[in-house]
Amino acid sequence: MTELTISKQSFDLNFKLYFILKYLVKLHLNQKLVIELTTILSHYYSDISFLHDKLYAFSDTMIKNKDKKKLLEMLILKIENNNDIDIFQFGIKLYVIKDLLLEQAKICNFIQGTVGTTSHLLSTAFDDISAHKPYATRVNGALLSLLFFQCLESGQINHLLMHTNDFMKHLSEDAIKLKGIGLEPNQIFILIFSESMNQSILSDSGSNYEDRIAEVLLKIGIKDFKKIHDENDKSMEFDFFFVLNGRTFGIGAKRTLRERYKQFIKTSHGSSLDVMIQITLGLDLTPEKTKTILGHGTKIFVSDEVYQSRDFLRNTDGVFSVKDFTLETLNSL
Repeated sequence: MTELTISKQSFDLNFKLYFILKYLVKLHLNQKLVIELTTILSHYYSDISFLHDKLYAFSDTMIKNKDKKKLLEMLILKIENNNDIDIFQFGIKLYVIKDLLLEQAKICNFIQGTVGTTSHLLSTAFDDISAHKPYATRVNGALLSLLFFQCLESGQINHLLMHTNDFMKHLSEDAIKLKGIGLEPNQIFILIFSESMNQSILSDSGSNYEDRIAEVLLKIGIKDFKKIHDENDKSMEFDFFFVLNGRTFGIGAKRTLRERYKQFIKTSHGSSLDVMIQITLGLDLTPEKTKTILGHGTKIFVSDEVYQSRDFLRNTDGVFSVKDFTLETLNSL
């Protein structure tokens, strides 16, 4: 069996690229500073000592934030020879490309995600699209990164990114050269790229179940709603509260119920609302849970796929498909 070992040279090279990329992301330099930094690295390639002086001067005059100065100075200390300069320049180029690849991953995700978006917002089909979106972004990003570096390392850079042929040509030459001394650009880049994707996913998240219910409420003309705690029992929370034709409505929003359906026993005893509603996908809604919820004064709306597939739901008063979540139905409750 072949022993799995990593040489010190290979580790040091790849760690250096990771360190450079990580700190460039933390520095978050604007385009002007990135160009100036790249220019200094290119002009003083042959004299490491003079290069250090120029980079420290750049840090003193161009970087105002003290924490960012420290980050850049730690990067400067990593430059010990010409290989390090090559890796630094290569890292800057990858840093510039990173956001372009992230946007490309989002575009792929959008194109894939538009299939099925004609489904009802509270359907299981639409829920699958929403739930899978973060994973799809990561998969698209990882595959795009792999394809990108395959093109770089093979020199096939024509039309890789619009209006960037010269840039991509130099990046390809750098990738091939550094690969020759033991660098694994794709493996290191994907570490940083994954972190950026995760941050983007967190900042873009919001298409959750409650958001979609809010959109449905707006579509049927209910605009004045809010989240409240019941006035008689502050421990009871309604995800949506609104008044319709003089009557008060409270909605609980749970994709799946698990054991939370038991809260309706307590809720029904203490609530002062006229109408209580639970909206759920219905995937784990059993006859027993249905009976318990309905038996304590709460109406149930479930995804149409589940509603149509289960006889006991269609044949039970007080259970509705989300397609019937209309003003007419609400007024009839």
